[in-house]
Amino acid sequence: MASMADRIRDFLRSPRGQRLVQQGRTQLNKPENQRRLQQLANKLRSRGR
Repeated sequence: MASMADRIRDFLRSPRGQRLVQQGRTQLNKPENQRRLQQLANKLRSRGR
């Protein structure tokens, strides 16, 4: 039985996985999404204090 990491790696190498990765990269290039991601990271960091 393939481990979870193997299954994820296989998916990411598949055409469908490659499309998903490309869509994610496209979304991350948008300034508004970068801002939202930064806000989320800051929120998560401040929780640990």
